[in-house]
Amino acid sequence: MRIAVIGGGPAGLYFAILMKRDRPEAEITVVERNQADDTFGFGVVFSDATLDTFRDADEPSYRAIARNFAYWDDIAIIARGHEHRVGGNGFCGCSRRTLLTLLQARARELGVTLEFRREARPEDFPDADLIIAADGVNSAIRNRFVDHFQPEVDLRPNRFAWMGSTRPLDAFSFFFEERPEGIFIAHAYQYEAGASTWVLETDPETFARAGLDQMNEAESAAYLEGVFAEALQGHQLITNRSMWRQFPMIRCARWTRDNIVLLGDAKASAHFSIGSGTKLAMEDAIALHAAFMAGGDVATCLHRFETGRREEVEKIQHAADVSLVWFEHVKRFWNFHPARFAFGVMTRSKAITWDNLLLRAPEFVEEVQGVVAAETPGGDARNPPMFQPLQLRGMRLPNRVVVSPMCMYSAEDGVPNDFHVIHYGARAMGGAGLIFTEMTCPARDARITPGCAGLWNDAQQAAWTRIVGNAHAAGARMCLQLGHAGRKGATKLMWDGMDQPLAEGAWPILSASAIPYLPHSQTPRAMDRADMDQVKADLLAATERAIACGFDMLELHCAHGYLLASFLSPLTNHRSDEYGGRVENRLRYPLEVFTAMRALWPADRPMSVRVSATDWAEGGITDEDMLVIARAFRDAGCDLLDVSTGQTVADAAPVYGRMFQLPWADMLRNEAGIAVMCVGSITTADQVNTIIAAGRADLVALARPHLTDPSFTLHAAAEYGVRGVNTPVQYGWGKDALFRNAKRAREDLMELRRKAKPASHAPR
Repeated sequence: MRIAVIGGGPAGLYFAILMKRDRPEAEITVVERNQADDTFGFGVVFSDATLDTFRDADEPSYRAIARNFAYWDDIAIIARGHEHRVGGNGFCGCSRRTLLTLLQARARELGVTLEFRREARPEDFPDADLIIAADGVNSAIRNRFVDHFQPEVDLRPNRFAWMGSTRPLDAFSFFFEERPEGIFIAHAYQYEAGASTWVLETDPETFARAGLDQMNEAESAAYLEGVFAEALQGHQLITNRSMWRQFPMIRCARWTRDNIVLLGDAKASAHFSIGSGTKLAMEDAIALHAAFMAGGDVATCLHRFETGRREEVEKIQHAADVSLVWFEHVKRFWNFHPARFAFGVMTRSKAITWDNLLLRAPEFVEEVQGVVAAETPGGDARNPPMFQPLQLRGMRLPNRVVVSPMCMYSAEDGVPNDFHVIHYGARAMGGAGLIFTEMTCPARDARITPGCAGLWNDAQQAAWTRIVGNAHAAGARMCLQLGHAGRKGATKLMWDGMDQPLAEGAWPILSASAIPYLPHSQTPRAMDRADMDQVKADLLAATERAIACGFDMLELHCAHGYLLASFLSPLTNHRSDEYGGRVENRLRYPLEVFTAMRALWPADRPMSVRVSATDWAEGGITDEDMLVIARAFRDAGCDLLDVSTGQTVADAAPVYGRMFQLPWADMLRNEAGIAVMCVGSITTADQVNTIIAAGRADLVALARPHLTDPSFTLHAAAEYGVRGVNTPVQYGWGKDALFRNAKRAREDLMELRRKAKPASHAPR
């Protein structure tokens, strides 16, 4: 087998090593454009788990690396005069030059041919069976075949530069410094004796105000030595092609073309804030090697590599995406209590959570828990964040868990039935602080489907009154979500075809503009003033009935492409009158409706608004739009924003993942200054604690977990030993048994997690 590797970085070298070791007859050539000892940047970072992987992949190269790294266990966050240290992490730093030298030596030892100072192209190797394009983040090969690989490059706004220093560090350190120009961040770690990497980062506005765009390398290093004078402790910053750049987040639709395969940064990049670039590259090499060792021709092996490796790469990239966004918006969290700020740094990528930290740094978690309790009126320092109370006007919630609004599509002519009595009753007895109804419609022609619940007649009011009474008897609070389906109305039940138009029995539908949801959907009528007045009157009538039912809270649905949402998004609002155009005009009618409802709704009861904070589609609602919308509703008396995303247009392209909508929740909470409820792929009590402790939301709504476990909150209370959760007195014996068993189960689980932690690779 003849293999050509274009690019002599860690990815290409490591693949050459593994293949030559296991297929010594293979002819492998690595071609690198730079000299053998050229390298840009300073050090690289690996975790204990990654070192385990390297040891399993190739013991000799692992031993060589292990003899040359600096090891640390702590992460240190230094901000606003406070330092917080979190142990139990297990990382090592290694000089990039040393790493390349060691890999080059191992490759030569095995018989790999190394060529330096040579530019290479795929056609230079006409006899090659396999060509590895490991030519870096600016890959010429990827760019040459751009139509095939279809790369997406997201150039992030923050500016960063790699520098070094002689200052020794005994922890991976995040230094945050505030200057009149703005906030500067240093990601710093030692990689060998007397040498540390310093990645300096700041937002574009601060970068410009500081004049860094006008400085050369030496000048910017001198400026930053002043910014980080205390952190550097008299040591200087060292430059090595330390030019300011924007990070390119790269994803490719395809990784292979004939016998060419992209490897490392050429195919996918991961932000430096999670230290995974070199890890990603070398693990690519391991996966590609494994794909070939499994047998088959080149095409089969390359297909096996791409299909088997892609999910893991995308997971790492998602974590990196979330992490980099946190650093881009550090100003949101800057005025937090230092312990809470540090907790946010630790949990920013969602890979580390409350329970992770409880295991590795219990004193730190105890401090954060105490801070959250102290900042909560009536808080209790003995309880984790999800079990701290929340006051919204006259409504006091005993915890931060919410049963999310979930359409059941099971009403009969809008009337909730026995199913709803059982459904809501079971969850009311499960301990959640607040229970939302499904979207309830104020008129027959406001429904999404024939099975949607309503509140426009006496029968519906009586049914809801019974449900609310049951919830109150169980100690729960209930919020009615009112909404009008708009252009997404007159559709089939979800399980018969979600968003598909009714074949018969459809009713006329309305929207901001006459744009059908699907090409074959019914075209809505663009609302005129008479329509607006009628819909507002319907919602006010439903509000009066909600008061009579005894609901504790009222939410107006302005999300998911329904009627009021269709005014907010430029994708669905093409009006040329005073209700279209700029965001202030698009907001005009939803705000008018909310203001009228707020005036009618009792002053001591809270109101919320559900919003879609992004449309996940080009040309849709922007973050700037959402901040205008949030502040307007806040000023009109909204107490809480229920922050969802998408479902505005049929061709939206959401990026899913754990807690995937959280960035918009924390944006609106911490920039618009309003309480928020977050939703979206939140499944565990651990995640709820993490979100609340990090100050990213005030309430956490869970949908699917509550479908299968109505007592989600009670089970979480037992897990954390919090007894003050409302449950029916009839269930007391079961609750006692649950708490006894949960204590033992949690102790066993924590012990298993301790044992499962990767072994330390600290030098002995």
